[in-house]
Amino acid sequence: MIDVSHQISAVQRTVGRRTLAAGEARVVTITQSYPGPVEDVWAACTNPERLPRWLLPVTGELKPGGHYQLEGNAGGTVESCDPPHAFAATWEYGGEVSWIEVRISAEGDGTRLRLEHIAHVDDERWAEFGPGAVGVGWDLSVMALARHLATGADVASEQTWMASAEGLRFMTDSSEAWCAASIAGGTDPAAARAAADRTTAAYTAG
Repeated sequence: MIDVSHQISAVQRTVGRRTLAAGEARVVTITQSYPGPVEDVWAACTNPERLPRWLLPVTGELKPGGHYQLEGNAGGTVESCDPPHAFAATWEYGGEVSWIEVRISAEGDGTRLRLEHIAHVDDERWAEFGPGAVGVGWDLSVMALARHLATGADVASEQTWMASAEGLRFMTDSSEAWCAASIAGGTDPAAARAAADRTTAAYTAG
């Protein structure tokens, strides 16, 4: 049983902008704190034997300059790595290229993970779905990571949960949370609402 309300409220979400060499980009940031040491969270996020337990199987070279591929999902190139605190990589999916930057730091007795997903403003999925285009997926991922870190179990195989009433509520609440973050980040409320409605429909369609 997953406490949907607790997990949704445990995550911080922001939407902003950044200027890249190639032009203006939008930045989706998701942050969650976990019990346990930095080294354990780092290993869960970078060890190819642990990644399949909460995310997806990964192939390739997980080192600077290496190319990685998540099974059935994004691939890309590892651009930098500073163990056990940070890594950055391209995120290539559906013919589009964006970037992820992950920072892991000690926070009290636990660990704080901050992930930024950076996409050009002309990204087609962003235009249609807003930050929920990637945000809902990252919400599902940080939730799975929380469960894996708490139990050590393989939770990535529990795909049927997403089709359950609880799973559908989680994705709906996540989409709503990203809508609020988008408005707080300066998006026109009507446009943010329309994008969130499309995101919710895409994730919860039977």
